[in-house]
Parts: sequence; structure tokens; C-alpha cells
Amino acid sequence: MSFVSYAALAVAVLATPAYAGDEDQRTIIVNAQATAIATPAASTASVDAATIAAQVNAVSVEDTLKYLPSLIIRKRHIGDNYAPIATRTSGLGSSARSLIYADGALLSALIGNNNGNGSPRWSLVTPAEIERVDVIYGPFSAAYAGNSIGTVVNITTRMPDKLEARLSAQTNIQTYSYYGTDQTLPTAQFSGSLGQRFGRFSVLLSATRTTANSQPVSFITATGGTAGYADVNRTGAAIRVLGAGGIEHHVQDTYKAKFAYDLTPSVQARYVLGIWRDDTQGGVQTYTQSYTTAFNSALYARDALHLSHALSLTGRDWQVIGTLYRYERDAQNNPSPDASSGIASTGFIATRNDLPGAFTGGAGTMARQEGTGWATLDVRIARNWGAGQRISIGAHFDRTTLNAATYSIANWLDNSSAVGQLRSASRGNTRTFALWAQDEIRLASGVKLTLGGRQEWWRAYGGVNTTLSSTINATLVQPERSFAGFSPKAALEYRLASQWNARLSAGQAFRMPTVGELYQTVTTGTLLANPNPGLLPERARSLELALEHKALHGSARIALFNEVVDNALISQLNSATNTTYVQNVERTRARGVEIAAERRDILGAFDLQATLTHAAAITSRNSILPSAQGKLLPSVPRWKASAVVTWHPTPRFSLSAAARYSSRNYATLDNSDIIGNTYQGFNKYFVIDLRALFRVTDHFEASLGVDNLNNDKYFLFHPFPQRSFAAGVDWRM
Repeated sequence: MSFVSYAALAVAVLATPAYAGDEDQRTIIVNAQATAIATPAASTASVDAATIAAQVNAVSVEDTLKYLPSLIIRKRHIGDNYAPIATRTSGLGSSARSLIYADGALLSALIGNNNGNGSPRWSLVTPAEIERVDVIYGPFSAAYAGNSIGTVVNITTRMPDKLEARLSAQTNIQTYSYYGTDQTLPTAQFSGSLGQRFGRFSVLLSATRTTANSQPVSFITATGGTAGYADVNRTGAAIRVLGAGGIEHHVQDTYKAKFAYDLTPSVQARYVLGIWRDDTQGGVQTYTQSYTTAFNSALYARDALHLSHALSLTGRDWQVIGTLYRYERDAQNNPSPDASSGIASTGFIATRNDLPGAFTGGAGTMARQEGTGWATLDVRIARNWGAGQRISIGAHFDRTTLNAATYSIANWLDNSSAVGQLRSASRGNTRTFALWAQDEIRLASGVKLTLGGRQEWWRAYGGVNTTLSSTINATLVQPERSFAGFSPKAALEYRLASQWNARLSAGQAFRMPTVGELYQTVTTGTLLANPNPGLLPERARSLELALEHKALHGSARIALFNEVVDNALISQLNSATNTTYVQNVERTRARGVEIAAERRDILGAFDLQATLTHAAAITSRNSILPSAQGKLLPSVPRWKASAVVTWHPTPRFSLSAAARYSSRNYATLDNSDIIGNTYQGFNKYFVIDLRALFRVTDHFEASLGVDNLNNDKYFLFHPFPQRSFAAGVDWRM
């Protein structure tokens, strides 16, 4: 679809009457301030607490985003710790192309760029504490690092203005059936909070426990034989499905303590402590009454304790905020993956531990990440210069630390088991310092020019990799890396009429390699993920042309976007060596159109919102893999759509129906994974959700819901949830 075609579509859509709210959607709330320090000159979307309650069966905070334009969250099940976000132009494996904040604290795990340990730490926020969520599309604000190529999500949570208490309980039951697995999977969540304001001081304490059971997240397959179920893999080759793995049972706790003190009527100090604990057991199921060593990696136990700190001082038009996120405890144990027992010439001691014997313990491995984490510091200030100019400036510092090691242990079921030989270790750090400025100038009535720039200095250092196996015994000290780059931004806005606004935005952004891409070696079963310390930063040049219409009861927006990324960082699988590696792809290009519209109070009782995105995201230059040129980028579908209709006949009752759609997409650069509806494939999906909300009294409400009502059985690499039923109750003082 050409750019001219998109423009024609824009005119056709916006020629239809549309409606917009009296609230400026471009105002981003930062730490509950109604005025942004640096207003983004880009398309935005938002959702508030009332809308979430009426429309979304929300068990975790990422659920609140699933009907917003262009966004896909890879949440495989309730309790999933690995739920990256995909955007207009970036796929599910590009977690470092988004920035997720909660009250200014960074939730994005910029230690990696993947759908594993690089996924955002959503669990540090619960849906009950959300005041609103604001999303910015594209790298058009100088206030944010190059990780904003995809999106910026600002989550604002509430603080009490009087004594308040809240208790909530909800349950979810999924019915899952595929191959030889037929399960009913219950989930329960209980949460409570207590808050009070004492003059200038306010406090809010909360706790949430989630107990969840998942469908399999993997299947164990073989290329020959007659056992199990016959199927094909994503390349079309015949396989036998021998069993299911990663059948997870989670017990998760989230504790929050938020304290605020008003130093003056316009200056507030705030401290937020977040504690997240996870105990996960991953089980397996055989379809053949026997096991192979391939089952071992799908059987595991995880134990984690993560701490988050955020300290801020905020004025009317300035803010200083420092954050710290640290893995206090993070370990995953598996039965030994060794195919045999013995001592190699390298000194490596292999101990085989097959199933079913391994169910009761025995030799295994422990992968630990204690000490991994990140710290950030931001200073922002804005000033009005006369009636027509506003200047914002800021400084940023961040440091990420990777500390990962895998050991042999005598009993994989015992977390207190003493560690044995070191199998592998990865350590390293990255550091970034940045200065930025943004100038908003009103050139004339209804005309605004925004100019900005961000200068960044980046360094990677302390990289060390150790590997001990039957063939290798080596420690490699990796070279240091550094880079400095300037990212200009510009936008021109023109108010066409009282209800129409046009905006052209342009921005450059550098997304620095993460410490994991540079230095982390990860082994999952027999699959090895290799780091690449020679990676270059990726450079994005983005354009957006947006036309918005606003009226009293709704909004409509159409945005044409174009993004060119040089040295794009993409992870790929080498099937010959069974290793994954990150490479710099010379150039990718993504262009498309995004349409979003909403209308409130139709016939006095209905609200309607709908989104549609078309993206042609391709590899345009790749000398290493020429067959990838012109092919779709991994996990960026051509079409994405969502729609929600809410009926509220009375103030105390609402009924919502929603639908989500994504077209077929791919896992590989050359699109060689031709089969989507199989394990490790990426299939199209169409899902219908329902939710009913009953406000029984001013203090008590109940909800019923269904997710995936039509029971679409689809894969996004992993099998995704089938039909599930939800119910909840909520009491407020």
C-alpha cells in the first residue's frame, strides 16, 4: 500500500463526521500533574480507571492496554512474567523499543531486547491502583531516550485525599484443549489497600496475591517415529508432538508502599516502594507414557524477589526523580540437561538425570541473576517565555547491570542446595548520560512549531563471559564500547478549524544495544543464545502525519507513519547450530496508517471505540541474508484492529463487548516459517471478549466476563489462552 494510497484513505475516513472530547488527549500526566513538562508532539492514546473497570477483564496492568491503537501485549496467561509489548512498527522480540513507566519509575527491563528477561516488570503495578494510562507513539519527544522508537507508556497511580480502604477478589477459569492436553485451569487474585491523608502527608499501602495455573507454553516434538500426535512444524516439515511443557503454577505477591508530602502547595516529595515475589512451578505432560531429554528444559522451578524504589520531588513545572530496580533473588532450577554422565577433558562434569526419575529431584542446574538491575535519574524543568513560547530542558542518567550465572546443583528441587561447578556466567554494564531540550513556539493563531534535540553519551563496559562445557573451558573479557549521538526532533501543528488539527512530526532516535544483547549467554535446553559485543546502536528516522477531529462526545484520528531503521537489532535462530544471535540488519522500513475513533453517549446509552492499523514493515537491505529483503519483519503483522462497544443503560450497570484481530505474521527475517498455526508459528487471530459491571451500591461492585468467547486456538510462538470466564467483587470504603 503506497503512501499516496494511505493519504487517500485518510481523506475518505476523515470526511466522515467524527467527535472528540473536550479533554486534550495530548496532555500527559506525570506524577499526577495535569500539565506535562514536555508535551509530546505525537499521536497519543489514553485510558482511565472508569473505562478500565467498564471494559476490561483486567487481572494485571498490561491487560488495560489491549484495546488501544496498534498495541499487542504477548501475555500468554495470567501470571506470565514475560509479556513484551509490540507497537506499530516493532514486534514482540523488540522489548527495548518501548519505555514503560509507573509514576516515573522505569518498568521496562532494558537489560535485554527480547520476550524473556527483557519484558517489562508489569507486576509492580496492579489495575486497582491505576488512575490513568497514557501512551505516546513514536520517538518525537526529546524528553525520552531512543527506546521510545515504538512507544512510551506512562502509568499514573492514585494517592488518597481522605481515609480509604479497598478489598477485591476475582477468579478466572480457562478451559484448554489441544493435542492430548485437556484441562480446566483456575486462577484467583486477592488484593487490598489502605490509605489516608494527614494534612500535607498522604500514604497508600497495598498488597496483591495471585495464584494462577496456565496452559502449556511449549510442546515437546520429534522429527521421526510414530509416537504422539502427527503435525507439521512452522517450516512445513512433519513432526510428532510427544508432550506438553511449561505448564505453570504461579504464586505471586505484590506489595506497594507510597508516601507523599506536600512541601508547599505546588511542591510534592514522593517515595514509592514496590516488592514483587514469584514462586513458579513449570510442569510437563507426556502423550506417550515415556519421556525424552527434551522434556527437561520444560520442567522447572522459579523463585524471585525484586525490589523497586522511586524517589521524586515535583513542582508545577519541574521534576527530579531517581529510581532503582534490583533483583534481590532470582533463580530458575531445571533437571540436568546433560545427555550422558562423565568427566570431559575440559574438566566439565556431566550428570544425566532423566524423567520420570527427575520428578523427585536429583542433579540439575540453577540459573541465577541476583544483582541484576538498573538505576535512573532524571531532571526536568519547563518555563513559559511570554504568551507564545514554552521551553523544556532536562538531563538523564541510567545504568544497567547484568549479573547472570548458571551452576550445577545436586538437587534441582532444593533451592538451598549448594551450587557446584559454574557452567556459564555473563556480566556487564551499560551507562547513558543525556541532555535534552524542547521548544514549543506559537508562530500564529492555531500554528505551533516544536523543535527539540537530545544528545546522548553511551558506554558499555565490564563485559565478561565464562563457559564450561564438554568442549569449552574459557573466560573471555569483552571489549568496552562507547557511542555519542544527537537526535533532532521537529513538529508543526496547524489548527484547521475549531474541531480539526493537523500535525507533521519528525524525529531521529538512537536505540543503544542492551547489556544482554552485548554480553549475556543463555542456554534453554539445547538452545544457545549467544551475545554479540560488536553490535552497533540502531538509528531510527521516523515521520508521522496526523489529522485529528474533536467535538463534544468523541474523537477521531488518522496517522500516516513512516520509519526507517539503520542497523536494526534483530535476534534470529541458526537452525544448523541451534543457536540464536543478535545481528545488525542494515536497514528496515515500516510505513502504514493508524485510525482511531471513539464516540460517547450514542443514543444516550452507548460508547463506541475502534482502531485499525495497516503496516508494511519489511527488511529493505540485508547483505548477510539477501532472501530477507522485501519480507515482513518478525511479529509485525500487516493488519491489527480492535473495537469496543459499551452499553450503560443506568449509572450502575454496563455491558461491554470487545474484539481484537491480528493478521498472520512471521518469526523469521526471511519469512521461511510458512505455517502459522503450530507451535513456534505466528498465526492470525480474532478474539471476542465480554464484560458486565454491576455497581450494587456506592461501595460495592461485581463483575462477570469472558475472554476469547469464540475460543480461537492460536499461536504467537507459544499456544495462547482459550476461552476463559472471569468474575470479581470489589468493596470500597
